[in-house]
Amino acid sequence: MRSSLTRRDLLAAGSGLAAAAALPALSGCSSLASADSAPDTLVVHTQLGTTAPGSPTYLAAVDLFHEENPGIKVKNLVNSDDLAQVYETSRLARKEADVVMVNLYDKTLAWTDVDATVDVGPYLDAWGLRERVLPAALADWTDDEGRVRAFPYFATNWPVAYNRALLDRAGVDSIPTTGDQLIAAARKLRAKGLAPVTVGGNDWTGQKLMAQIIQTFLSQDEARHVYSTGDFGGRGARRGIEYFTHLRDAGVFADKAQGLTSDSMNTQFNTEEAAIQSAMSSALAKVPDEVAHHTEVGGWPLADGAAHEGPTVIRAFTLIGFWISPNGVRKIEQVEKFLRFMYRPEIVARFVTESGRDMALRTDAVSTGFPLVGAAQRLGPEVSQVLLPDVYVPPAAAQSLITATSTSFTRGTTVAQVRAALESAYRSA
Repeated sequence: MRSSLTRRDLLAAGSGLAAAAALPALSGCSSLASADSAPDTLVVHTQLGTTAPGSPTYLAAVDLFHEENPGIKVKNLVNSDDLAQVYETSRLARKEADVVMVNLYDKTLAWTDVDATVDVGPYLDAWGLRERVLPAALADWTDDEGRVRAFPYFATNWPVAYNRALLDRAGVDSIPTTGDQLIAAARKLRAKGLAPVTVGGNDWTGQKLMAQIIQTFLSQDEARHVYSTGDFGGRGARRGIEYFTHLRDAGVFADKAQGLTSDSMNTQFNTEEAAIQSAMSSALAKVPDEVAHHTEVGGWPLADGAAHEGPTVIRAFTLIGFWISPNGVRKIEQVEKFLRFMYRPEIVARFVTESGRDMALRTDAVSTGFPLVGAAQRLGPEVSQVLLPDVYVPPAAAQSLITATSTSFTRGTTVAQVRAALESAYRSA
């Protein structure tokens, strides 16, 4: 179960990756350049540069890098959700960027394994940057063979946001911490014409929330097994699916959640059409001030017999990393200067203070200008952490799981049908 990019594809394209991926002497640099750029141009393929949170900070950092390094030009190639596919296509033509900024998910899980990118562990050590990385982030970015796929950079905190003003209007006295309390709150909100929990049931946001709910009765080790293998037949996974369908059929989720997307979810919450959403920190940073000041963050309510002590949140360190391509190896001196610059404490701090980003690196910076992000960072033992399934789901099953998610959010779909849809996503892969 791998990415569509295989060694056979690469060899057919004449990639010669075995030589390109070999770690060169770190004090020198090959005279070869990326196929589409001059030796003094570093091509960075990134999701930052337009409206993605952190883009203004990133572009300002690149400008500062140019000032400090006049002999190196950074050329940004910007893509959003299609970045992985665009990169794979360019790699087959041996015209890929030197550095790639993207998350660890779906296709990218296989890149190091098929030599589309290189193990950056030796560079982390040679450049003295390993100690800058949080241990949990380093673990998340390291594969089963001990290879570090990319330089960790962005992390994410994924709590549940509760609009306290809307809950008060509906007569909900406190933030729900149990499933029964959540159902009762949903009924009161609906009576006031308000959507309870808004969620993108037709995309990745719904898939993540559903995975979070299914993990209600799973330990982290059990969750790893479930999402690595697609075996939802165990007692804990079955109970989690039952809990999900119970909440769904009780009206907890917004109407027609199976057709909503992350954009419509964020719009419903930010315009106060809905009272609750499970939101990653980049979404929390975009909540308008007038809404944020009466919003609280917490965890997802638990059911009786849960495997966790408190309501659950997702925390992960794999949101964006700096991957080095075989072409980037040929410009390793320029890559080193760029990554040393981006790892500098003051640059990392700017992403926290200016953009409200969570980082996979050590920093003392606090997101004071983004109150909900800061509140999520301060959540302690009152919440329990569950797994982000992205690094465990086989790449070929990722999109099928989103289709299964939409089916699962459709009211009336039985527990057996939900389980069958989830397991089918793995079988088809």
